[in-house]
Amino acid sequence: MSIWTRVMDLLASLGGGDGLSTLFERLHTPPEKTVGFAIAMVALGAKIAKADGLVTKNEVAAFREVFIIPEGEEANVARVYDLARRDIAGFEDYASRIRRMFGEGAVQLADLLEGLFHIAVADGDYHPEENQFLLRVAQIFDLPDHEFMRIRAEFVPDAERDPYDVLGVPHGAPMDQVRAAWRSLVRETHPDRLIAHGLPEEAIRMAEKRLICINRAWEQISAKAA
Repeated sequence: MSIWTRVMDLLASLGGGDGLSTLFERLHTPPEKTVGFAIAMVALGAKIAKADGLVTKNEVAAFREVFIIPEGEEANVARVYDLARRDIAGFEDYASRIRRMFGEGAVQLADLLEGLFHIAVADGDYHPEENQFLLRVAQIFDLPDHEFMRIRAEFVPDAERDPYDVLGVPHGAPMDQVRAAWRSLVRETHPDRLIAHGLPEEAIRMAEKRLICINRAWEQISAKAA
């Protein structure tokens, strides 16, 4: 049974309830976290696409790039996407539910924020309303400032890229500290670890991009210290 079949079965079981908001309340057990991640991507993806007041074809295409839609599931995904856009719950409510679902320090939260950035910049413009949206999501997720800046620098063309921010260490930190931070991030982000935890393919793709960024930051700092 695919993720989307499970999502649609759960929606059907609501019997005319309040849609995605109600469905979130039913996601408690660990096996359903993958379903929760799927819904989270759709819900917040639909909300960020509307953050600047317009939903462009590029943003919809970017959503499809971030979230892999299996063949034959397009109609189900489109239904959930439409429900998310029409749902009365605001993006802060969705973000808070996701934060509670995954818990403190969950790698998936950064993965999700990266996916939202990808959708936000798909129309070639990074609107101030989109920045406020994403900053607020990061705050609700309890992501540190340097993590938000790292992700922003990765996706926004004119954003400053600081390798120390990427690794979460202060400028001038001894190389032992930098190396330890790099190794810790590699362990946490490595796709093999996430696969072992049963995360969906979308999370793995985001982690692979983040791992490239982490390794690049380590190479930049190491080259300067050599």
